[in-house]
Amino acid sequence: MQPETEADLAAMIRAAKAPLRITGGGTRALPDEVGEPLHMAGLSGIALYEPEALTLVARAGTPLAEIEAALASEGQMLAFEPDPRPGSTIGGVAATNASGPRRLSAGACRDAMLGVRFVTGDGEIVKNGGRVMKNVTGYDLVKLMAGSRGQLGAITEVALKTAPIPPVRATLRLRARDDTSAIAVMVTAMSGPFDVTGAGRLPDGNVILRLEGLPGSVEIRAGMLRDAVAKHGDADILEGDADFAMLRDFAAGATGPLWRMVLRPSDAAQMLAGLPGRHAVDWGGALIWAEAPPDWMPDLPPGARATRLRGDAASLPETDPVTARLNAGLKQKFDPRGIFGGAP
Repeated sequence: MQPETEADLAAMIRAAKAPLRITGGGTRALPDEVGEPLHMAGLSGIALYEPEALTLVARAGTPLAEIEAALASEGQMLAFEPDPRPGSTIGGVAATNASGPRRLSAGACRDAMLGVRFVTGDGEIVKNGGRVMKNVTGYDLVKLMAGSRGQLGAITEVALKTAPIPPVRATLRLRARDDTSAIAVMVTAMSGPFDVTGAGRLPDGNVILRLEGLPGSVEIRAGMLRDAVAKHGDADILEGDADFAMLRDFAAGATGPLWRMVLRPSDAAQMLAGLPGRHAVDWGGALIWAEAPPDWMPDLPPGARATRLRGDAASLPETDPVTARLNAGLKQKFDPRGIFGGAP
């Protein structure tokens, strides 16, 4: 099934008698997604771009690469820095709330979303700020749809705020002594007056810290930051931020079972010590990507969340009861027939 218009999509959903699986570029699917594929590629194109207003509106099936090229031609970018997987669409980015290293300073995808259009499980076309759905008054529809993974509705269009490309980028790279030292370096960088826009650890063990802005400011802050973390090791200051491409691309380059874990940075060192395979750290220790054997399960600290992005869906950790009840309530309001069969 591949609708060409929003009206086509709504009609297909209303007529559906079995679960549908909303599919963009197929680059961010989870192993437990079920249903007949509902391909969104036909709903493509940039509907509006106003560089002077830092605003872009695009249909869900628009390739991420097309959007990034249009922005770059005007010296702009998506501030939340989604990883550029081949075939990725802006609808998939929004539906998974895909957010890269710059989340530290610019926020997540949901923070850049100004508006959203979507079709509910009953085939209703909804736009935030437009018609109010019965029984859902008070919901922040943008925040609900960002990260909903196609469970609540089929996103058809998103409005995004854009950002100017920084004049200068620099990366401070340091090989810390151990996991505890690596996390300490990132915490120091984020808690001081350095205005870092990325803090992570590569699979090779190097800690990378990104600074952006005007040339003089970046140079001064980089020198201050190198001095602040000197007790953890010698740091190099590199032009540009090529190292962060390796961090963004970790998930796309993984070949085996892949886990994504979100946790408090203070718990990161302990979590890292128990990982059995190749891994990377982002968001200053709050996000860990890890490859692991098929039978491995994470021993999570309180408050942490883990998602297995590749592998046996049956071994996924269960959602906690409170979150499960909230999810069920939202599902009942937006998709009471249970038409959308994406991952919960």
